[in-house]
Amino acid sequence: MMTTVALGTATRPSRWLVFPKENPTARLRLFCFPYAGGNAWTFHKWPESLPPWVELCALQLPGRGNRMHESPFTSLLPLVQTVAPEIEPYLDKPFAFFGHSMGAMIAFELARHFRRERGLLPLQLLISGRRAPHLPRTEKDLSSLSEPDFLDSLRDLNGTPKEVLENRELMQLMSTLLRADFAVCTHYTYRPEPPLACPIMAFGGLSDREVSRKQLEGWGEHTSASFSVRMLPGDHFFLNSDQSTLLTLLTHELNRVYPQITQMS
Repeated sequence: MMTTVALGTATRPSRWLVFPKENPTARLRLFCFPYAGGNAWTFHKWPESLPPWVELCALQLPGRGNRMHESPFTSLLPLVQTVAPEIEPYLDKPFAFFGHSMGAMIAFELARHFRRERGLLPLQLLISGRRAPHLPRTEKDLSSLSEPDFLDSLRDLNGTPKEVLENRELMQLMSTLLRADFAVCTHYTYRPEPPLACPIMAFGGLSDREVSRKQLEGWGEHTSASFSVRMLPGDHFFLNSDQSTLLTLLTHELNRVYPQITQMS
């Protein structure tokens, strides 16, 4: 879906943003950022389970979906600097950020970018499946593995469908994208800044071998507001395997944090 954004009396198309269910009367926008190899389609059914006063806006990065033939990013900060002006026109109402794994890093750095550059903050930062950014890297660099080892690692992560892993042509297409996304995650360098003055909630999978609860708890250092952790059944991709529980928790949290918005509905 192509979305246009009003800029005064002009409009321009956005390849970057997908609204699965447009909701012009919404009082809050929830921006969702995908994991490595994921795309905006990951979130296409979420509006069905979210409050009616929430409009979901999903990021579509180069190298996937209708942008398959565009080169993906291999570094986080250039990605954030490019994405920020695409998102900024939509920050005309209260907003929250949700990101899973690589998407959590995008959400975090975008929140810091808008604080620095525009004095804006999300009403809440919802982090999923990613260790706190200041903690040392414990995962191996998947982006530089040989192809057989790369495929084995993808199987261990359990985020790539078996039919894709076994399809040589599909994997040739996906390999470039996945290696680029893993490079974004692996080569990220944290730069200290003051904590964000917005609540942070972190979600994790009870069987996730990539991210522990202790690593999620580290996100508490990045907020001067409230912080909490919620653990769900499942591995690193619990947002797919236990989506209903995650969306129930998200809805509960949005209703708790934004009572002034729900009262207006």
